[in-house]
Amino acid sequence: MYTFIETDYQNPDYVMLVNELDATLALRDGKAHAFYAPHNTSNQLQVIIVALHNGKPVACGAFKFHKPEVAEIKRMFVLPSHRKKGLATAILAHLEKRCLKQNYKVCVLETGLNQPEAIALYRKAGYNEIQPFPPYENAPLSICFSKTLLA
Repeated sequence: MYTFIETDYQNPDYVMLVNELDATLALRDGKAHAFYAPHNTSNQLQVIIVALHNGKPVACGAFKFHKPEVAEIKRMFVLPSHRKKGLATAILAHLEKRCLKQNYKVCVLETGLNQPEAIALYRKAGYNEIQPFPPYENAPLSICFSKTLLA
């Protein structure tokens, strides 16, 4: 059974998950990871969701202010042992609902071309590819997406 909690960036379960995420991204992105790491800090996140399985952290996602009425989805990650169970989709849906509660009308996000699973998730969830937004406009491994939220 999975439960979802809303927490902050200092939560040890969240910290463990993003450390795993960062290690995974460093492997996938190689030298380019040095560019991305400073843009993935957690202290500006507004809402953080952690998924627990039998009390153990297995997935997370978050969002932060991007610009008026636009939130940026960040830090989406599912441990390999819990993938393909709908967790990322559930977290993304939960984040979108929270965005609406905070009067955001659009979600944007950046992911990497070396993350085909993430690209497939966002496309399946109704996100459309957009021009890269700052600071990713000149990042060759980046792909950006946007979705208008419906109440």
